[in-house]
Amino acid sequence: MRTYYCLSLFIWTCMFHTVDAIPLQEKANSDLPSKMVVDLTKEDGKMLHRTKRGWMWNQFFLLEEYTGTDTQYVGKLHTDQDKGDGNLKYILTGDGAGSLFVIDENTGDIHAAKKLDREEKSLYILRAKAIDRKTGRQVEPESEFIIKIHDINDNEPKFTKDLYTASVPEMSGVGTSVIQVTATDADDANYGNSAKVVYSILQGQPYFSVDPESGIIKTALPDMSRENREQYQVVIQAKDMGGQMGGLSGTTTVNITLTDVNNNPPRFPQSTYQFNSPESVPLGTHLGRIKANDPDVGENAEMEYSIAEGDGADMFDVITDKDTQEGIITVKQNLDFENQMLYTLRVDASNTHPDPRFLHLGPFKDTAVVKISVQDIDEPPVFSKLFYLIEVDEDVKEGSIIGQVTAYDPDAMNNLIKYSIDRHTDMDRIFSIHSENGSIFTLKPLDRESSSWHNISITATEINNSKQSSHIPVFIRILDINDHAPEFAMYYETFVCENAKPGQLIQTISVMDKDDPPRGHKFFFEPVPEFPLNPNFTIVDNKDNTAGIVTRKDGYSRNKMSTYLLPILIFDNDYPIQSSTGTLTIRVCACDNQGNMQSCSAEALVLAAGLSTGALIAILLCVIILLVLVVLFAALKRQRKKEPLIISKDDVRDNIVTYNDEGGGEEDTQAFDIGTLRNPEAREDSKLRRDVMPETIFQIRRTVPLWENIDVQDFIHRRLKENDSDPSAPPYDSLATYAYEGNDSIANSLSSLESLTADCNQDYDYLSDWGPRFKKLADMYGGDDSDRD
Repeated sequence: MRTYYCLSLFIWTCMFHTVDAIPLQEKANSDLPSKMVVDLTKEDGKMLHRTKRGWMWNQFFLLEEYTGTDTQYVGKLHTDQDKGDGNLKYILTGDGAGSLFVIDENTGDIHAAKKLDREEKSLYILRAKAIDRKTGRQVEPESEFIIKIHDINDNEPKFTKDLYTASVPEMSGVGTSVIQVTATDADDANYGNSAKVVYSILQGQPYFSVDPESGIIKTALPDMSRENREQYQVVIQAKDMGGQMGGLSGTTTVNITLTDVNNNPPRFPQSTYQFNSPESVPLGTHLGRIKANDPDVGENAEMEYSIAEGDGADMFDVITDKDTQEGIITVKQNLDFENQMLYTLRVDASNTHPDPRFLHLGPFKDTAVVKISVQDIDEPPVFSKLFYLIEVDEDVKEGSIIGQVTAYDPDAMNNLIKYSIDRHTDMDRIFSIHSENGSIFTLKPLDRESSSWHNISITATEINNSKQSSHIPVFIRILDINDHAPEFAMYYETFVCENAKPGQLIQTISVMDKDDPPRGHKFFFEPVPEFPLNPNFTIVDNKDNTAGIVTRKDGYSRNKMSTYLLPILIFDNDYPIQSSTGTLTIRVCACDNQGNMQSCSAEALVLAAGLSTGALIAILLCVIILLVLVVLFAALKRQRKKEPLIISKDDVRDNIVTYNDEGGGEEDTQAFDIGTLRNPEAREDSKLRRDVMPETIFQIRRTVPLWENIDVQDFIHRRLKENDSDPSAPPYDSLATYAYEGNDSIANSLSSLESLTADCNQDYDYLSDWGPRFKKLADMYGGDDSDRD
């Protein structure tokens, strides 16, 4: 209060001194004329005199934030034209005139009607004039004056933000700049210390400090670790009046975060890890995960795992999971319990982004031991190859061994193995395999021209455990043997003109061969040895597997010879040489001068030349209809003549002839004759059966003649024996049917003991579990039998 009072007294003293001592300055840009008297002589000889202006002010001062009960006195306007008689009137215009500033029009006293704030407006420009009340005329020109508002410390410093956020790397040195805070004061910076701000730290020591003038926050402690503490809250104060007592202040909060640097190496939480793996796991299988801890974050915590050289480095691999920063142990090669049961790995974990500033702290990696135990399992047999390729000549004999497959049990027990062919891959049962040694042999003849490749599948099965089996493809290539003779490639319709000249080419022939020699085909053409020289035609070998037929005489006559047959001997050059004779039919035809055929003696050419296509189709349909009618007529006639085998239910067929066979008398040669029984030589061998007409005419069989005279009983037994052994005779003879069962059945035996091997191999090992009564069957079928049919 004492300071405020002294300041007010000083301002008032200066103000009144100004009003009394400073003359009114003329307005520089005023348009009003000034009153002056100049000692000049005009033409009229009168003298002009300058009059001095009587305004007595220039500038006023006023304190802001006045809190008194009365209005605040600003100053007084006065002119020397005012005689004090009340004839003059003072008028005030400009900024705030009439509202903020009021004037006594009689005395010229100016008062502030309201409390003023310098921060809102620090300068007011007003205009004043003095008017004669009677005449309304200005006694003084209008002029400007200024009212300035003096500042008081009524505003505290304010920061640009209520909350600042900043970061600084951990392990930074002392004095590292973090952030700069700024506070502003609305007071007048040019007047006193009201706007002079000083910064200080209220909270955050001893970790941080602040520059009192610039507001820059800096680190105050060395080697601050983010892993120990990451967040700091610092409170900064800004105080005006240069920080002196009585100054106003404001505060702000700064949240400071320590950012991470790579100052920590990875470390495994344990020195040894243990994993188990079956030996049959596929390649790339994940066996387990290991992880090294790194207190750093972000890319500073990224690490890479690797297997050091040593035991198991070629069997296993480790990959890094970028999301979890874990090391995944995977299988790199196939495991084998019988080969090695335990592997010991050394796995390293190292940072991928080391910071050179902290390498002196030690190596940024760590090592752990990983032990992997391989577990034994019962594995299926393993073949010595991934596939087998067998080449065999097509003329190999049945039952010949063409190749062999081998498999072994990879387990330590080394169980015995049996081999079999998957019959789904050999439906025709062309091949078989020995169940013990894997030898493959043929069951049927091979023909390359029918099938040049056979792809079969061989199964190897453990005898003690039929569930453990494996398959292998076997590709059998049939090699070609020159077993087919060459023959004409097509049917040739050759003709020669009657007016042909000697040496004229009438036909070029080519041949084909089903064989496929490795060096390619080479065919030769020659006349047959029986007719080495043909007087009509010559065979010319073109040396390119074709031959030309050339005429040898001048002119041919259809009347003398309409058709010539030319046999041609064709043979190849492979071993053994195969040859065949092809006959070329050459017709003699009438031709024009250009050699175009006009007519031939062949009936087919006449029909083709005289009938249209529609006529030929109609004739063909008629022939088909006629054949259908003949077939139907023959079928109906045979149906009417067919006699049933048994006519009556009472016919027990005890006799050789039926009861209703009355016979045809002596002339009926089809009836039975007892004389025939006594004289076998008199019988007719070509006679058919009489009891029923067979639908199929069987081939006439010749029987052994009975030259000696034998009795009827012996003859009947012989005849029954012949009928029973004849496969073409139906069993209509009662005595032969009832007295004899036959040698064999077409369907073969229905007993399982003689059944052929099924497509799917039957496992008979269960017979051993049925007891001693089935021991014989178990020995027969449960053993290691061959796959022979």
